[in-house]
Amino acid sequence: MSDTSEPSPSKSQDLKTRFKQMTQPLADSLDTRLNAHVDKRVDERLDEILKDRLSGLERAVADLDEAVHDLQDRLKD
Repeated sequence: MSDTSEPSPSKSQDLKTRFKQMTQPLADSLDTRLNAHVDKRVDERLDEILKDRLSGLERAVADLDEAVHDLQDRLKD
């Protein structure tokens, strides 16, 4: 009586190969979706950071512009 509970090494490898072939499209799809999601989150976070930094720069430029106008007004007098 032969023991059929353990597959032969070649049959086991064939099953692994078939399983990989069957699941590869799903894995590729998930990978693509995950990459798109991560890219979107990184872009959103980067936009938030840039907005914060730009608002600080805009305030500094506005303050400098006001200071320049004040100095110009003093020089006119």
